[in-house]
Amino acid sequence: MMDGSSNGGMLYHEVQEAKLCAVHCVNTVLQGPFFSEFDLAALAADLDCKERQMMIQGTTGGDFNSEVSHNVSLGGDFSIQVLQKALEVWDLQVLPLDSPVAEPAQIDPELENGFICHLQDHWFCIRKVNGEWYNFDSLYAAPEHLSKFYLSAYLDSLKGAGWSIFLVRGNFPKECPLSSSEGSNGYGQWLTPEDCVRILKACNAKGQSSRADNHPRSQPSDQFGSFSEAELLAMEDEDLEAAIAASLMDSAPSAANPEPSLPSAEKSD
Repeated sequence: MMDGSSNGGMLYHEVQEAKLCAVHCVNTVLQGPFFSEFDLAALAADLDCKERQMMIQGTTGGDFNSEVSHNVSLGGDFSIQVLQKALEVWDLQVLPLDSPVAEPAQIDPELENGFICHLQDHWFCIRKVNGEWYNFDSLYAAPEHLSKFYLSAYLDSLKGAGWSIFLVRGNFPKECPLSSSEGSNGYGQWLTPEDCVRILKACNAKGQSSRADNHPRSQPSDQFGSFSEAELLAMEDEDLEAAIAASLMDSAPSAANPEPSLPSAEKSD
């Protein structure tokens, strides 16, 4: 599933705006400003309508509240079903990584093209663009490059820390149409890989976090800052997984927090 060159080698990234991480996640999966919060809200309303009809037809009573949306909250949080419907428009499938059909991706994730991650009301995507993997978390100032050799360990550690991970499969858009660029939602920016390195280095040089805010999440450069590339390459798989797991401890849900919600009830930041 090799990902061909797209958008002239540019990377599309959206920095966090309000609680719109679901919008940012979908757009960075697609690598273009294809959806706005209004588009996702329309999909959520359509899903709510269908769910209400099913509940009315399938029940003779109960406390089902037809006025409550199960796909978008008043704060703008969207469910996994909304993200699935949005990506279905582009003939993309969203599958739980722990499902039997996604088993090959659990073994060789580097052969895939994209993943969606969720924890504590936040969505972000990890995406292969032009053959290279990047973390497109909207809380980062720019996409973070992920080396292929620790992608699997990184995903395993995220899952161990409580993140729900979904595999995205299908025919990803190769180019962002001009009309879509003209209708940009205003949150995105086009960057070269060199731009990303420069932006993240500039943040580090100023003693600032490369994240767009102070949300308590670890990023790869923070996790592996004490190791050189050669040292990382020399690590055994188990050692590497342990190093990543240790670096993610701070971002793991605490015992005081509720367990992560099931996929059908997952919401965005």
